[in-house]
Parts: sequence; C-alpha cells; structure tokens
Amino acid sequence: MIGYVDEFGRLTDKPPEGVKKAIVNIEDIQLGAAARIEEKPEDIIRTGVVTFFNDSKGFGFIQDSVSNQSVFVHMHAATYQIRENDRVTFEIVSGQKGPAAANVKKA
Repeated sequence: MIGYVDEFGRLTDKPPEGVKKAIVNIEDIQLGAAARIEEKPEDIIRTGVVTFFNDSKGFGFIQDSVSNQSVFVHMHAATYQIRENDRVTFEIVSGQKGPAAANVKKA
C-alpha cells in the first residue's frame, strides 16, 4: 500500500490531483544535524545594565548593551548582591520562559 500526504498533513490513499510537483536536487538535502558554529569568547560574555531588580523576590532584568535585549536574571545567577543600575557581565542561557542570564559579575 502506498500512502500520500496532502497539503494539510493528512494521510490519504489517493495521490493529490492538480498539485504542482516541486523539483528537489538530491545535493540540497541535508541529513542529520546542522554543523555547529563555534562561538568566539567575546560573543559568549555580554555586558549590560541591571534595569530592574526586586530584592524580596530575587529576580530582575538586565539590558544587553549590544542588542538592547532585556534578559531575565535570578539572584542565584550572580556572584554578588545585584542592584539596579549596576554594570555587569553575563552569559545568556535558555531559561524556562526565554533567555536568562548566568554567571553574572560586576563589570
């Protein structure tokens, strides 16, 4: 038995009618994971300013000086007591809800 997949991702036993076939070069197909791009040390360590920090809850945000991206920071990611307007260096890691800061140190 031969199975076909329609444009909506449903399996069917009938070939699609009137659908334009795409021509694919076999050399363009990539199998496996993409090649890993080595990061430079200066790309890993970021600098920024603590724009907000709630001492009672232990979290805040750092604004990256290069991308102006707001990055979540938790007090356990820092080696010192974080305060607002501190200039810091940090690394970006993947957190539960998006990018998060790790290894936060005073600049």
